[in-house]
Amino acid sequence: MPGERGPRSLARFYPHRWAIPRDVWTRVFKSAEHDIAVLAYSALFLAEDAGLLGIIADKASRGVRVRVALGDPDSACVAQRGREEGIGDAMAAKARNALTLCRPLMTSENVEIRLHQSVLYNSIYRADGQVFVNQHTWCSSVSRAGVLPA
Repeated sequence: MPGERGPRSLARFYPHRWAIPRDVWTRVFKSAEHDIAVLAYSALFLAEDAGLLGIIADKASRGVRVRVALGDPDSACVAQRGREEGIGDAMAAKARNALTLCRPLMTSENVEIRLHQSVLYNSIYRADGQVFVNQHTWCSSVSRAGVLPA
């Protein structure tokens, strides 16, 4: 199966983040037993998916540590990324929207949502030992950039 690791398969490079089938994201987050972590500017695709957020909330309620670091909408790095993607202030709006949509996760004591003011060259999505590294590409939306399972 694409993106899976196992004795008979190799990790697969996805040419675009949007090309990762939803069932792969579902499987990755459902498999977490200890930690789920997200580092991104907005991860809006994830925040908008109520099913995936529900899986993450369920995992947190069962003791899985969930850490999410999203770009501070008022930071220079988010503004810069918006300019680089050609969407300007929309990047800050995406970060604000993601924060609002992730708010229900914060009802669990196992969830930390923080803001960062860092320039990212990759967005990282991790569930225990499974990692997806979404490479940021100059002048292109992150959703169109390649993803390496690590």
